[in-house]
Amino acid sequence: MKIFCIGRNYTEHAKELGNAVPEEPVIFIKPKTALIQGNTPFYYPQFSNELHYELELVLQICKNGKYIAEHNAHKYYNQITVGIDFTARDIQNQLKQKGLPWEKAKAWDNSAFVGRWKDISQVNQPINFSMNLNGTQVQKGISSDMIYSFNQIVAHISEYFSLNIGDMIFTGTPAGVGECVVSDVLEGFLEKEKLFTVEIK
Repeated sequence: MKIFCIGRNYTEHAKELGNAVPEEPVIFIKPKTALIQGNTPFYYPQFSNELHYELELVLQICKNGKYIAEHNAHKYYNQITVGIDFTARDIQNQLKQKGLPWEKAKAWDNSAFVGRWKDISQVNQPINFSMNLNGTQVQKGISSDMIYSFNQIVAHISEYFSLNIGDMIFTGTPAGVGECVVSDVLEGFLEKEKLFTVEIK
């Protein structure tokens, strides 16, 4: 199982971090050890002093594929949820300043969290999603605001990597990312349905 992530896929999020809007999807990968399993708690990483949440729509791949045409890409995913790409922002900024890869800031153990899966055919399009921090909404997005659509993302990833059943794609975060601290509670919603609750320990 592979976890693909798309960076800077919402214009306002790129702007809030001072990044240029990309000319093609920005891809990075988290290992399977990044995914929090079952009821495992999320612990604040000891190597960071600035942990950020990034809420994203997450697709699950249902069919093996390579060099997938964009018009056929919808056949390769059938489940969707909301998830968090946890980011050690202080570490990321240090790495970016040195022109180094982001893995230590993005791909550490338990840096990815996903909610309960939904059949994408049962979800209204475009898809609204949001997250609350301690009961207050801090992020909201809609899939129609993505720079690159689900199908464009799947097709682009498949040019470089084989997609296999069970792989996940984090499709990018909207504006509103921010810091979280120990004892914070994050709740993720697809439309008005809550799909996850996670406490920072």
